[in-house]
Amino acid sequence: MRMNYIKKIPSIEEILERTPLPNHIKEIKQKRDIEITNIFESKDDRFILIIGPCSADNEDSVCEYIKRLAQVQEKVNDKILIIPRIYTNKPRTTGIGYKGMVHQPDPQKDPDLLEGIKAIRKLHIRSLTEFHMSAADEMLYPENYTYLTDVLGYIAIGARSVENQQHRLTVSGVDVPVGMKNPTSGDFSVMFNSILAAQSSHNFIFNGWEVETSGNPHSHAILRGAVDSYGRNIPNYHYEDLAYIAKEYEKLNLANPAIIVDTNHANSMKKYYEQPRITMEILLNMNYNPLLKKMIKGLMIESYIEEGNQGIDGCKYGKSITDACLGWEATERLVFDIAEKL
Repeated sequence: MRMNYIKKIPSIEEILERTPLPNHIKEIKQKRDIEITNIFESKDDRFILIIGPCSADNEDSVCEYIKRLAQVQEKVNDKILIIPRIYTNKPRTTGIGYKGMVHQPDPQKDPDLLEGIKAIRKLHIRSLTEFHMSAADEMLYPENYTYLTDVLGYIAIGARSVENQQHRLTVSGVDVPVGMKNPTSGDFSVMFNSILAAQSSHNFIFNGWEVETSGNPHSHAILRGAVDSYGRNIPNYHYEDLAYIAKEYEKLNLANPAIIVDTNHANSMKKYYEQPRITMEILLNMNYNPLLKKMIKGLMIESYIEEGNQGIDGCKYGKSITDACLGWEATERLVFDIAEKL
């Protein structure tokens, strides 16, 4: 047999019982949920920034980063709502390499998924408890979502997962806003179909149960650029792209049409330092076109304490071990620049 059973993972109920969310933190989470959904329902005109490291690789440095974000949030609260990125599951194009904290809570040690589950839950709870900020994570594995169901404020479905039936159906039963990225091919019809599927009700098997969902009215689009057949990056944040997508989106009559633009990945040609320039172009286009102003609800930005990235064996505190990120000084300046332009 080619599959070696290492250890049995405790049930979801057991995991949640071991690390429960205190009642007063539940109230903070509920308040945040209302704030975030109000923006997607156009009841609050603040701008969302989903911002943070490419991957949450170290609890202390991630929390130090979120502490800084929380301090900035106080200064821009009238215009911006910040959602920290705590991405604990990392997709790998070849399946090889660091797969995130859920696999390796310590990147220098062997994978340990049980300890990883404990670590990602602890990190998300710290963000809520210490900084009153529910965070964003990527639903790379639909079953892993259940370990964080009571703490997440936002979820993203990646470009390689957005066509997957299980992801779409699972999103239809999620209570928080979920962004569906355009696939790496750039085919917008795939993204729109995924939003339609996520907003619809479904019956399916999930974690050993037959379940029925009511649909997620806050599922929406994330534009992250595309990759052509030669492996070249193709941005989709320029004015013509945004105007076309917004008009097509409007025709579909989906609930709460909304767009989040990812300023990194294929949109930045994987040049992380281009994110501030891309941000300013998007804001300029929003202020020019009322439909874009209405539909673009925020941005996704990759940022950490130290700029750039390092190998998994790197020891620089607060520096990404996956995709390169903006450093803190550039990040802080960018957030204030966005608030000024809104």
